Amino acid sequence: MKIGKRTIVAGLCIASVLSIATAFPALAEKKYSRGASDTEIVVGNFVPYSGPASAYGVVGKTAAAYFRMINEQGGVNGRKIRFLSYDDAYSPPKAVEQTRKLVESDGILALFGTVGTPSNTAIMKYMNAKKTPHLLLASGGTRFGDDPAQFPWTMPFNASYNSEGRAYAKLIKTRYPNAKIGVLVQNDDYGKDIYKGVKDGLGDRTSMIVAEAHYDLSDATVDSQMVKLKASGADLFLNLSTPKFAAQAMRKLGEMKWRPVHILNNVAAQVGAVIIPAGIENAQGAITATYIKDPTDPAFVNDADMKAFRAFMAKYMPEGDLNNSLYAYGYAISSALVHLLKEAGDNLTHENVMTVATSMKGYKADLLYEGIAMTTSPTDHFPVEDLQMMVFKGDRWVPEGGIINSRDNR
Repeated sequence: MKIGKRTIVAGLCIASVLSIATAFPALAEKKYSRGASDTEIVVGNFVPYSGPASAYGVVGKTAAAYFRMINEQGGVNGRKIRFLSYDDAYSPPKAVEQTRKLVESDGILALFGTVGTPSNTAIMKYMNAKKTPHLLLASGGTRFGDDPAQFPWTMPFNASYNSEGRAYAKLIKTRYPNAKIGVLVQNDDYGKDIYKGVKDGLGDRTSMIVAEAHYDLSDATVDSQMVKLKASGADLFLNLSTPKFAAQAMRKLGEMKWRPVHILNNVAAQVGAVIIPAGIENAQGAITATYIKDPTDPAFVNDADMKAFRAFMAKYMPEGDLNNSLYAYGYAISSALVHLLKEAGDNLTHENVMTVATSMKGYKADLLYEGIAMTTSPTDHFPVEDLQMMVFKGDRWVPEGGIINSRDNR
């Protein structure tokens, strides 16, 4: 059989195309689950825009603005993000309702940045049954990352609350071994989780706790609880509460002229949302642990991440308060999602998004403290596992001591 030059050239071209397709499978085939297409990625979210934890609504607003910026820059691999964010009012039944709407009616690719331990607990089994990514939860609930075999579709962003509690316990035993501890704790899954970490960390020293006072989200104030804790003779106040109640507790400290060592959990360490309303003078010397850079810290005035964040705030959220670190948190968590979506490339299936999410190797989301990075695996769903201890001095949080590896505290 006679073979012409054209046949040979055509054969070589076909072979070359096949070779390229084999070497670069993303060029050969685009794969999508619901919520993704050549032009769009649909991301779902709920946060408490109303109710007792409405301070966290800032997280959803910041994410919406961040994705608007990304879309104006051309999107993610050429696709625009359609961000659907609903109000759950920090109510688990409402969270279930909104999640079903997002998954079954809106057809999202992933649920992202959902706020609160109680609400995320209420939807976790549903999201895993639906095999839909439940990503970068705005919660450090230990249950969200410590059982990936049973809940492979769920991944938090925050360091675990249990680890944070253990870190505070370690600090207390090291620096304040003779302290008498009074604890204010929220009566829900969040409070139980971080308080368990404290008790686990104290071990056989739990007798250091001389008083504990619980409150419900429906309570008007925590004034009576604070009076009880002071009367106990406690000289170390462990403030395990969310922003509204943390501010009330801090203000009450001043009113009672009670000056114990004050440890404030990370979820309520915002300068703008908590400390300024409570009175800066009442926060002096308070201690917390964090992993997100503070926009008010002059040490970051020339920091590249912070410059980008400030430019973002000026253009996309000019009404935002730089004293409120929840804006920085929303920015950081949104940058992490965009990174994962970019890494997924043209394989935007639910399965591949989770494969990418569980394969991070030292990725540094925007505004994470130096020395803190995100690493995951199929058996480790806690991306952020390091904490920086901080002390409130003057009008801001100041780093004190090095990075604490919370893997050692779990």
